Formats: sequence, structure tokens, C-alpha cells
Amino acid sequence: MAVPSLIDIAGTVDTAAATGDIPPDGGLAAWLSVTAGFFVIMNSWGIIISFGIFQTYYVSNLHLPPSDISWIGSLAVFLLFFGGIASGRLTDAGYFRPTTTLGSFLIVFGSFMTSLCTTYWQLVLAQGICIGIGNGFLLTPIMTVVSTYFGRKLPLAMGIAACGSVVGGLIYTGMARALLPTIGFGWTLRAIAFIQLGTLLLAMLVVRPRQLPAKGGQTLPVVDFTAFREPEFSLFVLGSFFSFMGVFFGFFYLASYARDVNGMPYTDSLNLLLVLNGIGIVGRLLPSPLAKLFGTLNTFIALMMASALAMYTWIAVYSTPGLYGWTVLYSIAVGGVQSLMPAAIAVLNSDLRNVGSRLGIAFAAVGIGSLIGSPIAGVLITARAGSYVGAQAFSGSALAAGALLILAAREIRRRKTSASFWSKL
Repeated sequence: MAVPSLIDIAGTVDTAAATGDIPPDGGLAAWLSVTAGFFVIMNSWGIIISFGIFQTYYVSNLHLPPSDISWIGSLAVFLLFFGGIASGRLTDAGYFRPTTTLGSFLIVFGSFMTSLCTTYWQLVLAQGICIGIGNGFLLTPIMTVVSTYFGRKLPLAMGIAACGSVVGGLIYTGMARALLPTIGFGWTLRAIAFIQLGTLLLAMLVVRPRQLPAKGGQTLPVVDFTAFREPEFSLFVLGSFFSFMGVFFGFFYLASYARDVNGMPYTDSLNLLLVLNGIGIVGRLLPSPLAKLFGTLNTFIALMMASALAMYTWIAVYSTPGLYGWTVLYSIAVGGVQSLMPAAIAVLNSDLRNVGSRLGIAFAAVGIGSLIGSPIAGVLITARAGSYVGAQAFSGSALAAGALLILAAREIRRRKTSASFWSKL
């Protein structure tokens, strides 16, 4: 276990040496930033991992192919990540407050506008683009602030913040399940928007940036291309692109699979999403102690391989009890991938002052993968006359390829860190 801990400890030492600043790893301001991250993730990821509800509802009411509907959710995921290029750089330049305020407004505004939508393209504009841009201007800055407060406890802090997606998924899935049949689509979305308004206001009130803007930050380019001079970072970005092509397939299509293949009623299929989101709290918290034992990157890679294995084994699941059991295992594995990704980027980074731009670049790659992954899976389902096997194999293979690329990045980082560590003894 010496090698994994060496990777994480040396990463913290390098950061302190570069900036003259060691993260406090605690304190009121630090944990309030985690609270803000919890509410932000609740209203970004919480809605995204609940998209399976809307996927099934829109297919039934708009009478469109699944691949067309999945573009709405994929656009929201893409813009959540891709917007990190701009919002991460703006955060490094000292514009945290206006950036996150704009993001919060767009999320709430987009939800209210979605409640008025009656056509496909209105949903694309409101739920896909407007909410997606809002997420992009909010998530990366908040994660950047959290990462500047923590060093050794960063996986724990990120895991606690990531639990917001579980809470949001349970709340919003439960609301949709109970309210759609009673008060209709419009007022269901408005109820969701009011909860977003209150929780995001609270998040903006308690969060406080710790790092000063990087020197010359206001004149820095939007994309820091010098980051790609580090081969481990380039491989990590490429691996993230491939892996997130497969991450969201289960969230978007699990309810449809349960209904189309297993013959479950619509309301029962939504119960699967409640299990998927609820069990995810284990996946958000479990990686923290595992990362302390085995290293952040090692744990991240293992969870990606577990997610790939889950996708492959889904092919053999046909019974309803088996589907519930598979959902539990998949939720734990994928939840860990989502919660550890920002911490894994921080481990690879050598300077806290540019962590926002590095997060933005990696998130952009994730966004592109997420944008095309679910629609490709939808096309494969349509091409195979409703069979999900091709889509399941595609998603599992994408996750496996991403894990292998990040394993290569980890090996390069390990060799560099080991050489640096022993040279100082």
C-alpha cells in the first residue's frame, strides 16, 4: 500500500510547494463549502440521474424514438461538463460569484420554462440547453472551491457533496412519481423548480472561495492548453471521455428496459430508479475509506472496471428480482466513479491555483462523451429492433477502455511521483 499513499501524499506536497499554501482540511468555511456542493449537486446531478422518469414519460407522450428523447438529457449532461471550461477559468480569474449566480438563475429559470413546454424542441431548449448551461456555470466553480479547502480529506469531502445527487434523485424521482398522475407535468416541474430555488439560494449564501485569483488570471486564455504537455493529464482526459460514454446509459434507460424487456408497469419501473438513486449513497461514501487504503486513482480505476463489468452482466439479467439486485451493484459502482472523479483530477494536478481550469478541461471531455453515449445506445436499441444487448455491450466497452487509459495515466504519475519523492530523501 506504500505506492498508492505515495501518489496522494506527494501530490499534496507538490501543491503546497507550488503555492506556499496547505489546504486546512477542515474548519467551518470548508464544511460550509461542502454543504454548498451538496445542494448544487442535488440540483444538477439529482435531476440528471432522474432523467429516466422523463425519458419514459416523453417517449410515451411525444411518441418519438428513445434516441431522440435521450438527446435532451445528454445535452444537459454535455453542457454541465463542457461549460466547465469557461466557468473553471472564470473561477481562477476571480469571477466566482457572478458565474455561480448566473448558473443558479439558469437552472431555476429552465425548470420553470420546462413546465410550459408542449413540444420536443421546446424541451430541448429549456430542459436540455438552458438547464445544462446553468449546471455548467455552477458545478465546476463549486467543486473548485471544495478542492481548495481539502487535501487528505478531499475524497471524503467530495463524497459527502456527491451525496447530494442521491438526495436529489430520491426527492425528484419521488415527486415525479407521485405528482405526475395527480397534478400533471406543468405543476410537477414548477414544484421541482421551487425546491431548486430555495436550496440554491442557501448554497450561494454559505459558500466562500478560499483561493485568491491566479496571478494574471483575468488575462489567461479560456483553455489552458499547457495542461496537455503532461501526458498523464492527457490520458486522463481521453479516458474520461470514453468512460462517460457509458456511465449514463443505465440512468437513462433502466426504467425503459424494465418496462420493454421485463414487462414491468410504469410505476414499478420508477421504483427501480428510486433504488438506483437511493443505494447510490453507498457509492458516494464508500470510495473515501477505500481511497485512503489504496490511493485515489487506484480506487477510481477499480470502480470504473466494476462499472464496466456491471454493464456486461446486465445482458444476462431477465428476472425482476435479478434486475433489482443488479441495480444495487451498478448504483454502488457508478456512484463511486462520479464522486471520485474531481478528487482524481486534483491528485493529478500540481497547483491549486489552476485546478479550476483543469477541472473544466476534464469535465469538457466528459461532457462530449456523455453527449454522444446515450444517443448512440438509443440508436443501437432501435437498430436491433428493441434489443438492449448491443447498447449494453457498447456502454461496458466504453467504460473498460476509459479505465485502461486512466490506468496508464496513473502509471505515469506514479513513476514521476516516486522519482520526486526519493530524490528529496
